[in-house]
Amino acid sequence: MPEAGPGGTSASGSPGGAQSDGERPGRTAATGQGGGRHRRRRGRGERPVVPEAEFTSYYGLPILNPPTWKTLDIAGYLFLGGLAGGSSLLAAGAHATGRRALARSAKIGALGAVSASTVALIHDLGRPGRFYNMLRVAKPTSPMSMGSWLLAAYGPLAGVSAVTEATGLFRRSGAAATAGAAVLGPAVASYTAVLIADTAVPSWHEGYRELPFAFTGSGVAAAAGLGMLAAPVEQAGPARRAAVFGAALELGATAVMTRRMGLAAEPLERGGPGALMRVSKALTAAGAAAGLLAGRRSRTAAALSGAALLAGSAALRFGVFTAGVASAEDPKYTVLPQRERLRARARERRRATSGGEAGGTGGTDGGGGEDGGPAA
Repeated sequence: MPEAGPGGTSASGSPGGAQSDGERPGRTAATGQGGGRHRRRRGRGERPVVPEAEFTSYYGLPILNPPTWKTLDIAGYLFLGGLAGGSSLLAAGAHATGRRALARSAKIGALGAVSASTVALIHDLGRPGRFYNMLRVAKPTSPMSMGSWLLAAYGPLAGVSAVTEATGLFRRSGAAATAGAAVLGPAVASYTAVLIADTAVPSWHEGYRELPFAFTGSGVAAAAGLGMLAAPVEQAGPARRAAVFGAALELGATAVMTRRMGLAAEPLERGGPGALMRVSKALTAAGAAAGLLAGRRSRTAAALSGAALLAGSAALRFGVFTAGVASAEDPKYTVLPQRERLRARARERRRATSGGEAGGTGGTDGGGGEDGGPAA
């Protein structure tokens, strides 16, 4: 007979010391009243006894490696690229309509901006050879590779356009270069958005649809601001209209992006990045409105509007950049969206499964009578 343990439970684990044939100590589940019913209901939805785990990471460390790019270099590179591309578009329009002062300021502005952006990029890379090495191959699936080739093609065109305008020599070559730079201008203004959205940084990657439009609009607005600063009021009409178009595109795309991004938009609305984004919106809207309403009559108003548009464009780039760094440092912006996507997929699978079962049941019921036999 088995030796009884404390509380009337045998060492084998069965109450009262009884042990049925085939039972194995430590492996037989204790059954109580209604145990059979509980076993039959298993799999139909048991009550959870373990609370849902909260997101975390090892020792609170970031899941992603935050970007190591220097803020001043790369955020400045993003801003200057947009200014260069927008200026080439404005220069082509001014050249075609005979506005020489506006065309000259836009062409020189495009050359200065693309030169400064290249310097900022090389400074962040560490040495010029790293930029040259990116031109050894052309990889269409790599935004960095395509961007390097784009800058290599755009820079000389912007240079020829500006130099021929300043010297008055080789005007036909200058006109062709101006047109070529204008064709590449939108790509120069927007490819940096594609470049950062191609990373795993949540607040950059989630904005991949609208961010290129926001950067393009911001670049056009910045170029318009430079035109209003540098050109006489009577020639700055195209710049004022470009400012309204660029501001509308930038503000609209940014608003749609932040609504669609969900949790990943939080860094764009809080802390230092959020302040920069709010400043950008205010300066861009005020600069475009003031330029359109007062810029045609007052040189001072035009200059202030232009400065506001330039500052607003720069604030957008710095706000987006710093928000991306903040989202990479906080693990919740990586973990929670992934969990939500998994839940959404699970809901879709359940709906698909329940829909299939309902369709099959409906087909069976429709073919029989009340007692399951053939319908009368």
